[in-house]
Amino acid sequence: MKITLKDFKDAQERIKSIVRHTPLDISNTLSQISEGKIYLKCENLQKTGSFKIRGATNKIAKLAKEKKCKTVVTASAGNHAQGVAYAANKFKIKPIIVMPEMTPIAKVKATRGYGGNIVLTGSCFDDAYKASQEIVKKEKAIYVHPYNDLDVIAGQGTLGLEILEDLKDVDMVIVPAGGGGLLSGVATAIKLSNPKVKVIGVQAENANAIAQSFKKKKKVVTETSKTIAEGISVKNPGDLTLPLIYKYVDDVVTVSEEEIAGAIFFLMERNKLVVEGAGAVSVAAILNDKINVANKKVVCILSGGNIDFTFINTLLEKAMYSHNRRVKLFVLLPNDSKTINNFYYLLMKTNINILNLHIDTSSAFGAIGETQLTILCEIADARHKQNVIKALKDNGYQIMTEKESGDRYLYISKKDRKNYFSNDPIKK
Repeated sequence: MKITLKDFKDAQERIKSIVRHTPLDISNTLSQISEGKIYLKCENLQKTGSFKIRGATNKIAKLAKEKKCKTVVTASAGNHAQGVAYAANKFKIKPIIVMPEMTPIAKVKATRGYGGNIVLTGSCFDDAYKASQEIVKKEKAIYVHPYNDLDVIAGQGTLGLEILEDLKDVDMVIVPAGGGGLLSGVATAIKLSNPKVKVIGVQAENANAIAQSFKKKKKVVTETSKTIAEGISVKNPGDLTLPLIYKYVDDVVTVSEEEIAGAIFFLMERNKLVVEGAGAVSVAAILNDKINVANKKVVCILSGGNIDFTFINTLLEKAMYSHNRRVKLFVLLPNDSKTINNFYYLLMKTNINILNLHIDTSSAFGAIGETQLTILCEIADARHKQNVIKALKDNGYQIMTEKESGDRYLYISKKDRKNYFSNDPIKK
């Protein structure tokens, strides 16, 4: 089966009354860091919080027009479930959404709120998928696949058409990839419109089936796909998406879990955008120099914003440490108030913000008569941390820090990075 530029344009017309034309905003900070001109395609602001509504709407709108079914079924615990529920409800088609029993309550409630009839079954996606196929037969329904469907691919590709409308001289588009529906759709729509535009896919290192398949030019199915970017946690890429990816995508890169977490933190702090892990991988690739974007006009697709808020606090806490915004200091001092007060006064002169200070007179690390101070500090960046430690050491204090995960060069351009940061020489 073949997909044409007309298919994408027809899909755009078909879904325009339901799907938002999302903003394309320039990120000045990201542009400065990368020495490119970086724009953010904000699908996190899309209805249902994700691009998935595009493909679901196109598929279901066609079914409604052809009057081919009264019920659609899908198995999903995430954005696709919400997109199918929303679109089906708009076209007066009954949506049955099969989810694993352990699906977070918030996602179940959101899908139900969009009109989905929820069936909770099994302990994993495979169980939910098996149950969904039984329901398809029983209800004489049509299954709406999250990515391995040409109508779904055409719907996702409307994102590429929007980008070309809003930024006609774009040089590169960076696209998150899981099963390949978004990547294949965007790449095909763009290349059929303007072959000069580069399209780069990004996957999580822990869920890299498409990256491996792209490099080997044959389908690779991974054994695991555990990642905080759950929206692209796919072991088995689509049989329809891969040939399009081989033909139209220029490269596929991967990013680590730490890099994804850092990108979520960056987007929240610098762009005031709440973006889920899958949606942040495009920015993670730029922040960590996985793609050369210097002197290019580049669009990063933020594919979704449905992050689990029970998880976000832990994620941001870790990001604060790994990006040198917080540091925990340990120091042993004689157990007398004058010495402790002098240390505290010196510490405050370094312009840190003390979040917590714990005094332990029974610490096993100190000699008799010594006190261990544990100080949780808020700092500006890696250089500030180095200056704090140096100031304390220059005044005779033996300082230890928790061994954190290395500097991330967030707000400094490439040419300044080598001189601006150095690794923490203090090891616990």
